[in-house]
Amino acid sequence: MSNRTDVRRVLDTVKAEGRTALTAPEGKVVCEAYGIAVPKEGVATSAADAAKIATAMGFPVVLKIVSPDILHKTEAGGVLVGVKSAEDAQKGYDTIIANAKKYNAKANVLGVQVQEMLTGGQEVIIGAVTDPVFGKLVAFGLGGVLVEVLKDITFRLAPATEADALSMLDGIAAAQILKGVRGAHPVNRDALAKMIQNVSQLIADYPEIAEMDLNPVFATRDDAIAADVRIVVNFSPAPARYRPKHEDIVRDMNRIMKPKAVAVIGASSEAGKIGNSVMKNLINGGYKGQIYPINPSADEIMGRKAYKSVMDVPADIDVAVFAIPAKFVAAAIAECGEKKIPGAVLIPSGFAEVGNHEGQKELVSVAQKYGVRLMGPNIYGFYYTWSNLCATFCTAYDVKGHAALSSQSGGIGMAIIGFSRSAKMGVSAIVGLGNKSDIDEDDLLTFFEQDDNTHIIVQHCEDLKDGRAFAEVAKRVSKKKPVVVLKAGRTSLGSKAASSHTGALAGNDKIYDDVLRQSGVIRARSLREMLEFARALPILPTPKGDNIVIITGAGGSGVLLSDAVVDNGLSLMAFPPDLDGAFKKFIPPFGASGNPVDITGGEPPKTYQNTVRFGLEDPRIHSLILGYWHTIVTPPMVFAKLLAEIVEEMRGKGIDKPVVVSLAGDVEVEEASEYLFDHKIPAYPYSTEIPVDVLGAKYKWARAAGLL
Repeated sequence: MSNRTDVRRVLDTVKAEGRTALTAPEGKVVCEAYGIAVPKEGVATSAADAAKIATAMGFPVVLKIVSPDILHKTEAGGVLVGVKSAEDAQKGYDTIIANAKKYNAKANVLGVQVQEMLTGGQEVIIGAVTDPVFGKLVAFGLGGVLVEVLKDITFRLAPATEADALSMLDGIAAAQILKGVRGAHPVNRDALAKMIQNVSQLIADYPEIAEMDLNPVFATRDDAIAADVRIVVNFSPAPARYRPKHEDIVRDMNRIMKPKAVAVIGASSEAGKIGNSVMKNLINGGYKGQIYPINPSADEIMGRKAYKSVMDVPADIDVAVFAIPAKFVAAAIAECGEKKIPGAVLIPSGFAEVGNHEGQKELVSVAQKYGVRLMGPNIYGFYYTWSNLCATFCTAYDVKGHAALSSQSGGIGMAIIGFSRSAKMGVSAIVGLGNKSDIDEDDLLTFFEQDDNTHIIVQHCEDLKDGRAFAEVAKRVSKKKPVVVLKAGRTSLGSKAASSHTGALAGNDKIYDDVLRQSGVIRARSLREMLEFARALPILPTPKGDNIVIITGAGGSGVLLSDAVVDNGLSLMAFPPDLDGAFKKFIPPFGASGNPVDITGGEPPKTYQNTVRFGLEDPRIHSLILGYWHTIVTPPMVFAKLLAEIVEEMRGKGIDKPVVVSLAGDVEVEEASEYLFDHKIPAYPYSTEIPVDVLGAKYKWARAAGLL
């Protein structure tokens, strides 16, 4: 049970003295208040005092400088380990004081900490950091000097649950070490997980704690004890980003995305202008709602009455699409506010993306004053196909489907449209977010969560303005619908000066990776992967178990498919003897049973038919990966039609398992792949990786959503 009184007293003292860090004894008080085990210790103010405390405690001991001005004690020569006698304790005290004065002559030295020396066990680090994107994070990794050399560390949002904490123990590359190797005892996982939870709760309860290190923590089979505590504070944290209430987001986003009336501010009859392109797309796209052109210099535009201002429109408007120069945008937003228009889609550029941050802040200030939600600026607009709404100056797109996609970049938006058209992928929406002055990814998640036309949400982003808000929404939404994120710029986010080991390791892409996974998000590693997930996941059934079987006509494909299975964190089913024997009945003597099942390339269609049907019928098998090899014995379209027929037959019997297909062959395999996709079977020519990546993504979502 935490003792907030002790923690508050320590922090108030640090603040009153104008310090940015706690001393080690203060850190001990804070840790003990939150049930974080630390060694026995005392503070000596003389050499004789050090000898007395050490003798009473029992040797060996550790001596450490106590100074609010010396945070990195080892660098200052302020740590002595393995002190074995009273005489050594006295000498050690004098040495440490001398080293401290030499390191920083102006340092306020409060004494020397005499601490029980811990031995044995595995050294790990448990820490915390305040990330500019995600806020308070708790961290875990190997301790000592290894943490900065290997960077084997994992992060979670704070406060962390018990499940989060336990997952962190398995989330580092060296996880096996904690389980005991070469005769070493495994660590006490419950004790470590509890310490992670307690640290995460502490930093969540006290926003002024900016960074924290417990390094090393000695983890044994009995307990976990933090040998060294370092706590950095910041009493002027950045203010939290404004977030509307959930019900307000849902109300406004529904009016913006599914409007009954649209105004185009800057509408034009002149071809080549953005305002003209937006009008054409709205009209030619078949939008059935009201369209109001706004242009002070025109009486009518494209056969519709034009108005000088939204204020002159004699009806309600749900969303205004802006196609005017940047300098006029703020005043037009104010008019939208006066008109009670809930949303403004800001196509104009010329704001933060070119360094005009003040201009963008002005837009946000005006919009918040009137309660207008802003999409953009610097965007291509958006599409919502189920309303035949094409509020953009890009190419039209009208194939209705159930994938909602968004991008921060206009170029990526066009790639989404192009791929969707080429792959005949239906979408519910495509949205540009641009500078994200207001509406961002979590607003879209909140809308698509309750949109019956959307079954999967796929987002490209270069940054998250409020990572914590996104993570909290994504954790809820991903329980219902798959959420896929392509985070650009994952190779380097730069580094910042930090006062702790944890802080030095923060700010890298590992944080995004860990927090997105904690939130149930599927992370795409490339644009193509993101688009393939959008296309395939909605048609792929949810697996009911982990037993995966490969059936292939080519041994080489079987090996590559097996590699892809491992790469995706999946595993092949180990065949019991009866299952192995059953497959052997269908394949030639020179084929290979076991998993993968290699039926060989010269087999007739009947062999594919028998093995696939058996794989689908046996309830112990949960997913099939098929590797097809092009031969004239079983041509590509013969294989595709046969497979589609079997899968549909099984679906008619209530058996609907994930089936993905890799096709190796001449160009005819492209037509066969397309045919299979048309029959809701994800199939890919020339690739053994993509089909398994798709299956792996479905498994990741099913696990995160608690469906496996």
